Amino acid sequence: MLIVLAPSETKAAGGSGAPVVFDDRCVLSFPELNERRHAIAKDLVALCAGDVEAAAQALKVGPAKFGDVEATAELLSAPTMPAIERYTGVQYDALDAGSLTQDQRQCLAVGSALFGLVRANDPIPFYRLSGGSKVPSADGSVPTMKARWGTAITDVLSAVAADELLVDLRSGTYQQLGKVKDAVTVRVESEFPDGTRKVVSHFNKHYKGLLARELALSGVQCASMDEVAEVAAAAGMRVEVSSGSELTLVVPAS
Repeated sequence: MLIVLAPSETKAAGGSGAPVVFDDRCVLSFPELNERRHAIAKDLVALCAGDVEAAAQALKVGPAKFGDVEATAELLSAPTMPAIERYTGVQYDALDAGSLTQDQRQCLAVGSALFGLVRANDPIPFYRLSGGSKVPSADGSVPTMKARWGTAITDVLSAVAADELLVDLRSGTYQQLGKVKDAVTVRVESEFPDGTRKVVSHFNKHYKGLLARELALSGVQCASMDEVAEVAAAAGMRVEVSSGSELTLVVPAS
């Protein structure tokens, strides 16, 4: 089973690992993505090494995040840390990766605009780039991230799904970068006292982080959507098997 999380805009700074490379020395999982990773990284560095305000506008960040832009300009020489520790925010707070063992992390991966797909322990640098950003390429065009990745992410995830269950917890923007047929997806709904429900927006990240944590902690290599639901139920979560390959995680309305 592979659980794919969305990345986060916020990231931890620093790291103690060697800078990322994209040649034969590359230690990132899914090396078939390296050519595209390298092209995006070089264009992103070129963007951020130029006019900071223009780069910030392209990356959709405000003046308070100019430091992120400047740090991104150094991503090819910056220190690295495991991806699961680099990403921060609501989902990753709920996941609490620091309390997971190395074995428990093995089932976790992150979809990314810059790296496409990395496993939890793959070392990555600090960077700023979202799935909805547009980074000018060397030929002068300004393609979307979806156009840059083409079918590459889908191809990698489809190969994974052919051998093991894929639980796709990415947000819509990142699913668009690499859709996978028949992956298990999760919808989070809040239920009110009168029985009515509403789709959870922002805090769906929190609940998906909790679900990913329980699946990792269980040690169960789920082979079906029903088994995912069973693990969640055993952890005290209320999960319903919806149509197709979607699970609904039902939480109390706050």
